Amino acid sequence: MNEYKIYTGGRFTETDTPLEVTSPYSGKTFAKTFLAGTKELDEAIEKATGVKNEMARLPSFEKYRILTTIAGEIKSNRSHLASVLSMESAKPIKHALVEIDRAAQTFTVAAEESKRMQGEYWPVDWTPGGKGKEGIVKYFPVGIVAGISPFNFPLNLAVHKIAPAIASGNTIVLKPARSTPLSVLELARIIHLTSLPKGAVSILPMDRESGNQLITDQRFKKLSFTGSPSVGWKMKENSGKKKVTLELGGNAGVIVTPSADLEMAVKKCIAGGFAYSGQVCIHIQRIFIHKSSFDSFTKKFVEGIKKLKGGDPSDPETDISVLIDEENAIRVESWIKEATEEGAAVLCGGKRNGLYIEPTVLTNTKPGMKVCAQEIFGPVVVLEPYENFQEAVNMVNDSEFGLQAGVFTNNLDEMNYAFNNIEVGGVMINDPSTFRMDHTPYGGVKDSGFGREGIRNAMTEMMEPRLMIKNSGI
Repeated sequence: MNEYKIYTGGRFTETDTPLEVTSPYSGKTFAKTFLAGTKELDEAIEKATGVKNEMARLPSFEKYRILTTIAGEIKSNRSHLASVLSMESAKPIKHALVEIDRAAQTFTVAAEESKRMQGEYWPVDWTPGGKGKEGIVKYFPVGIVAGISPFNFPLNLAVHKIAPAIASGNTIVLKPARSTPLSVLELARIIHLTSLPKGAVSILPMDRESGNQLITDQRFKKLSFTGSPSVGWKMKENSGKKKVTLELGGNAGVIVTPSADLEMAVKKCIAGGFAYSGQVCIHIQRIFIHKSSFDSFTKKFVEGIKKLKGGDPSDPETDISVLIDEENAIRVESWIKEATEEGAAVLCGGKRNGLYIEPTVLTNTKPGMKVCAQEIFGPVVVLEPYENFQEAVNMVNDSEFGLQAGVFTNNLDEMNYAFNNIEVGGVMINDPSTFRMDHTPYGGVKDSGFGREGIRNAMTEMMEPRLMIKNSGI
């Protein structure tokens, strides 16, 4: 059994509290690491404080070199990292490989952005009192960042906190999900080999008490959290004066219009609805299809889903595997059962075998059903017809969430109407809600989050602007 030490203030350490990592697919424990406590977290904070000024003064060329080195090492270790990620999360290996590629790209983007730090020149002689003066705005790192990342993209979503922290000259302590800590600890080994000041990055799986300290400890000046809405908003309440970014998921809606390429829409919606068993923040949960093509879309959609291969995530042919744990599998099954008892029809799937939920399609649902109104985080998609485009937009907006949405249309008016009226952080045209580029702004409205990720946006939220007014005496 492989053993992973945790990364505390620039050194690899053990604690008295072992953490066994079990494959969700096989149920077997295959690795061991450790849980950090208050002692280890305090050490990480002290080391981060000790190198905080050094990080803030690190020149752009040096940050660029460090970040590109990390990206290169991720690429060099692609197969190994994907294997570890797939084992700990039950993510099909072909999707795990994509995540590794995205993590490398995220570091590459951060390297480029580290060379384009924000700064502004402000003329201030708009009034007589500003004569002979000029203003300069410079952005300064906040100091120590607390990052908390989830299980579903255990490497890349951690990288979305670590890479912008380095690029903006901050130090960071990151808590990975307890079920999937290994791929991020593999990243720690790569980071450790660079010239990054030791203590600038710590990666600590934590017990509950220490994890809560990330939120309440005022030595942290920024909290970046990705996870469930109920947990995230509570964290914001308890975070004190620190800056906060929350990425909290949703129940994404997609609209398919009469002008859409139906074959393309079906193919992309299958991928968007069932990749990683629907355990994706921007997973397609609700699809609204114009009544003129509802039957045709539904037939093709169900036929395509039945071709998905379920099974061992290490098999390159596997499309869909088990959920992260039994608790979530039972929850998803209960939501499906509750919907059918209230009149929903199951078009395919609907059954559970251990941690495996069959890819499931429902129709005849009601907006208040959990499968529609809440975030299911499982391989379940709801199909419903609509009559006019405005109605479809209203159906998408009938949600407490607003992360991303997809619209399949070749009508320019519909594209514009969707962009101006769908209440989300991102509208994807002729792509599913799951489309994301790692360098673009990412985040939601309503219960889906607070602030934005995406490297440049994350860097901005990890910095504070400072104004200097200079009197030239002229």
